[in-house]
This record gives sequence, structure tokens and C-alpha cells, in this order.
Amino acid sequence: MANAHHDQKLHVGKFEASQGLKTAAYVCTAIGLVGFAIGLLKNPEHLWPAYLTAFFFVSLLGLGGLFWVAVNFVTNAGWSVSIRRLAEGMASFIPVMVIAGLVMAVMGLKVLFPWARPEEVAAEPVIQSKLGYLNPGFLMVRLLIFGLGTWMFSRCMVGNSVKQDISGDESLTHKNAGLSVKYLLFFSLAFTMFSMDLLMSLLPTWYSTIFGIYCFAGMFQSSLALLILIMLYMRKTGMVQGYYNDEHIHDVAKYLKGFTVFWAYIAFSQFMLIWYANIPEETEYYLMRAQNGWMGVSMMLLVGKFIVPFLVLLPRGNKRNPAVLIAICVWVLAMQYLDVYWMVGPNFHENQMTFGFYDVAMLLGFIGIFLLMAFRFYSAKGLVAVKDPRMHEALTHHVTY
Repeated sequence: MANAHHDQKLHVGKFEASQGLKTAAYVCTAIGLVGFAIGLLKNPEHLWPAYLTAFFFVSLLGLGGLFWVAVNFVTNAGWSVSIRRLAEGMASFIPVMVIAGLVMAVMGLKVLFPWARPEEVAAEPVIQSKLGYLNPGFLMVRLLIFGLGTWMFSRCMVGNSVKQDISGDESLTHKNAGLSVKYLLFFSLAFTMFSMDLLMSLLPTWYSTIFGIYCFAGMFQSSLALLILIMLYMRKTGMVQGYYNDEHIHDVAKYLKGFTVFWAYIAFSQFMLIWYANIPEETEYYLMRAQNGWMGVSMMLLVGKFIVPFLVLLPRGNKRNPAVLIAICVWVLAMQYLDVYWMVGPNFHENQMTFGFYDVAMLLGFIGIFLLMAFRFYSAKGLVAVKDPRMHEALTHHVTY
């Protein structure tokens, strides 16, 4: 990185979502609530898989925002402090994640998880051998530990960041660096269990030693795509001027390309090892996704989640072109939802791939709540960590390659 003279006027406006955005968020939320109520009364067998898919997808975006914040504190990255508040806003969904996860664990457990249904447990010795881990009480404990622990770290780290806007106290940056180290250690184990508990245990006879990393790769890839979209929106509307520019967007786009490759590497590693070993307990997962319409989704993930974004983001110019970035980031987010749907759906619709009203309603509902939480955060907390002691590094940031 080389220094460049910063000659653009600095401006941070008070965030105010457009009426169209607010209306869209409220409408999406209302559709989700209506769909949830209808499904709960009439069709819980379709509601809860759709709920889990949308819940996990949107939760990953909030978790990815907090992960971005923590990584940049740990590495003492100065170039990114001007966009940190945008990622902190993504993490504002975490309290909803905790509550929505508990609602699912209490009300949808027996519909979602075979190990929670006594008749299926009695017929499957493999599941019986895992009941020490896979049982409702212990699941609730793990969800609470992950959810409340993440919420606590988020409140402390984001709280220190916002306090610094008022006091300018440099020690708050050092406190957040220490908290971020602790959070990343907590996250590495707790997120793995979160992924195993909610997705891998849908097929309790199957297991993968890198499933948590697979979910993490998708989490960070999709959250980077969302962060780029937020950066472009704030800049286009003029709410933030001068604090970040093409150089910052270029660097986040490089991260997006890098984690596109990382996701492909983990996805291939998981598949290749299972295919090569050819053990029945392991191959069932991919066999379910190679028939009855699911093979097309599997191929779409290969092309859509790796090949397309990789090729689009390869040229330097595309990583600095707003129109290209908007298109590819929306595409990456759509592919991430498809990936979660691919992990959930075959466990419930193995004989026929289905996508219907409840899938759409739950997705719109969680997106609507995510947007409302982010709008509220940005309006109350601001859009830039203006008194971070490393702000000069962000203002003079320049990409040399």
C-alpha cells in the first residue's frame, strides 16, 4: 500500500432510508409474519424447513459483519476503519438471530430433526449412538451459548466503537483488539457447532469433518458481497463522502474474489474426500443431491457460486466498476441462499425438489427484519467511526495492484 493525497471533501450525513426502501422492508416483514402464521396453523412440515433456510442465510450475513469487524481489529488494519461502521450495522441482526433461533428450537424441533422424533431414533442405531450430543436440552444450551455469547461480544465491540465517536479515547481501540481475539477463538468453535446443529444434524447419520468450514466460507463470501452493496449505496446517495473511495471498494472486492476461491476449495475438498473413500454413511449426503432435480442445483452452485464470480472479479477494472459489482454481489447473495437451500431441502424433499410460498415468505420476512435492524442502527449510531485513531490510514489508502 502506498500513500495518496486525500483531496476529497469529508462528509457524513445522518442516515435516512428512502421511503421506498422502508416500505419494501415493512412489506417484506409483513409477508414473512403472515406466511409464518399460516404455515404454523396449516403446514408446519413445509414452514419449518423454509424458516430454517431463510434464518440461517440471513444470520450468516449478520455474523459475517461482526467477523469482518473482529478480523480488522486483530490485524490492526487501518485502511478499513472508515467502512467498519457499515459492517457493525450488519451485526445489528444478531439479537434477532438469538430470538428467532430459540423460537425455531422450541416450536420446530420435531419437524426439522429426526433425532428429536422417538420413533425414528428407535429405528436407527446410528442416531441412538449420538444422543449424548443430539438431544433437545443440549441443543438449547449450545444455541444459547453461541447466540448470547455472540450478542455479548457484539454489544461490547460495537459499543466501544460508538463511544469512541464521542470521546476519541484511543484505549477503546486496544480494548476492541483484545475482545476481537477472544471473539474469534469463541467463534471458531461455536460457529462450527451452530452449523452442525442446525444443518448437518438434519441428516444425523451423515458427518463431515469440514462442514463448519464450508459454512464459514459461504458466510464470509456472502457478507463481503453485502458489505460492498452497502458501501456503494452510501456513496451513491451522498451520505458518506471522502471517507472511502474506489480503493476501499477494490480491496473488499479482492476479499470477495479470494473467498470465492476459498469456498470452492473447501467444497471440492469435502466432496472429493467423501467420493474417494466411498463410505455409505458419507456418500448418502451427495447421493441425495444427485437425483430428483437436485443435480441441477448442485451444478448451479459449481457454476454460479465459483466460476461466475471468479471470472467476473478477475479483471482489475471490474473490481472498481459499480455496475459490475452490484450485479455480481447480488448474484453471490442469491447463490448463497441457493447453497443453504441445497443443504436443507433434500432432507425434506428428497423425491422432488420444491420451492413455494413458504420459502419465499420466510426469505422476504427475514430480509425485511434485517433491513429494519440495519436502518435503525445506521440512523442511531452513524455511518463512519470518525474518531478512530487510525482514520488517517483509511483516508490515504491507495491500491497499487
